[in-house]
Amino acid sequence: MKPTRAIGIVVILILMEATTMSSPAAGPKRTKEDVSAMMKSLSNWGRWGKEDQLGALNLITPEKRREAAKEVKDGVSVSLAHNVMTKRAFLTPPFEHRMIETGLTPGGESAGDVFTVQVHGYSETHLDALCHVFYDGQIYNGFSQREVTEKGCGKLAVTEMKSGIFTRGVLMDFPHLFGVKYLDGKRAIRPEDLDAWEKATGVKIESGDAVFIRTGRWARYEAEGEWEVEKNSAGLDVSCVPWFKKRDVAVLGSDLALDVMPSGVEGVRLPVHALIIVGMGVPILDSCDLRELSQAAAARRRWTFLLTVAPLAVGGGSGSPVNPIATF
Repeated sequence: MKPTRAIGIVVILILMEATTMSSPAAGPKRTKEDVSAMMKSLSNWGRWGKEDQLGALNLITPEKRREAAKEVKDGVSVSLAHNVMTKRAFLTPPFEHRMIETGLTPGGESAGDVFTVQVHGYSETHLDALCHVFYDGQIYNGFSQREVTEKGCGKLAVTEMKSGIFTRGVLMDFPHLFGVKYLDGKRAIRPEDLDAWEKATGVKIESGDAVFIRTGRWARYEAEGEWEVEKNSAGLDVSCVPWFKKRDVAVLGSDLALDVMPSGVEGVRLPVHALIIVGMGVPILDSCDLRELSQAAAARRRWTFLLTVAPLAVGGGSGSPVNPIATF
């Protein structure tokens, strides 16, 4: 082993030890008032005009797309979607698939299907549109939550994103960093953990990036089965939101719901979701399956890739099932 490589490994091990020893319960108690103050200090409202409905996707400029295309070197693509759950799991109704025309249908000339899916939940991989989350009666850019009716979202619907997402993706793989298969339940990822990942990998999060947080949720599911997802799930502590605002990320994703659960914030169930979507106008990709991506990235020692996402153009939709693709 070369001395320089040995030193590098020692540094990474020190970072891993320091980070894994930090208590998941550490950090000050926060309240809804704290989140409301952050909603103002981190706000992107009006940044791209008072009528803007694209939010942080404005950060994915033509130049950003051209740079993202240069991430493709091997021509190898990996899906970030989890296979749909056909049974109720993690509080989410099952994805329903029903055949209405088959090879056994008399006179049938083709196959036909009906799909029924609850877009938002803890099982199916989906994109949150900017009308998905309300906070104190408002949605992103100060629009009223009353824009969302039984007919759908009058503002900030998923159709605003129907041209798709094409940008540099970055995987922040915390089980890989900590040398574990998955993070323990309630393990809160904090800014110092994000810093440790950047130092260990040499990857700096940049404006317009789509960042994926891997907690190892699906590996945990394989090992432990289903658990009380809202009471015992690793994820981002609310203190991480200013870190991502400073770097001007365009999209955030994770293998669960981004937030640590319970949140540690009195009176706010998913404060990271609220601040990211309502305050910053950043769409979220929930319930991704990042295991294959983790393997592909580790094998290449490369944590960046081209990300492509194409949501369904559902008029008034608050989100869409998606199959995000990472291409190395």
